[in-house]
Amino acid sequence: MKRGLLLLALAAGPAWAEGDADHGARVIRNCYACHSIEPGVDKAGPSLHGVVGRGVGSEPRYSYSAAMRALGAEGAVWDEERLRDFLLAPRQAVPGTKMLNSGLRNPDDIDDLIAFLRERASE
Repeated sequence: MKRGLLLLALAAGPAWAEGDADHGARVIRNCYACHSIEPGVDKAGPSLHGVVGRGVGSEPRYSYSAAMRALGAEGAVWDEERLRDFLLAPRQAVPGTKMLNSGLRNPDDIDDLIAFLRERASE
């Protein structure tokens, strides 16, 4: 039942895409072990600076997986829907990704993280 509600909530997409960037600033702390929000500062994962709206696999200094490069070559962009899917289940959204995290389970945390990335990690 809970899974069905989660899928229904995810299908709603933009209807609940506002998010709380202040809470997203706390959620992203879990990402800092592998990611930076500083432009051009890659770690085990690519910089997340300006990721919302950026082409998939396009951070020039980062060595992406073949799966991520192929997705980028198709013209895929990190829009909010793609980010939501990826943050929920990275290895399902992009089989072959190097992302080790299994994903965020709380849709509100995902929206808050996206709001933070959109509003504060692109300045």
